[in-house]
Amino acid sequence: MWKATTDEAKRKRIDTVYRRSRRAFPEVGEMTVEELKEKLEDEGLVIVDVRRPDEQAVSMIVGAITAEQFERDQEAYDGATVVAYCTVGHRSGLYAQELARRGWNALNLKGAILSWTHVEGALEDENGPTRRVHIWSPPVLIAEGYEPVW
Repeated sequence: MWKATTDEAKRKRIDTVYRRSRRAFPEVGEMTVEELKEKLEDEGLVIVDVRRPDEQAVSMIVGAITAEQFERDQEAYDGATVVAYCTVGHRSGLYAQELARRGWNALNLKGAILSWTHVEGALEDENGPTRRVHIWSPPVLIAEGYEPVW
């Protein structure tokens, strides 16, 4: 079993897993977590969490909405750039691909919420700020200082 001992090793592993997933949606544009952190306050940006409700209940990127919310109220986001994310980027890449086919300017968040922790990205749950992150299983690839939940 692979075991990451440093945050640098964890980021490399996230990148490897993401690159493998990316083969399923090669034409989809992407945004890095560093770019998202810089653009978080942009009015023309909507961040969409495509994970399951039980994953979202643990935490979401601050300001994100669920895919269900986006789909229900699409007209409110007309003209926006959609940045989709999940755990590592596979599910969100497929969702961004579908949105692009429907005419949206949709990007995938490279490395998704796992990478977000490595730039000290803010997360929240229903009670406010949190450092908890839903992961699927070990190995734990989130940054030091975050708590894995599975």
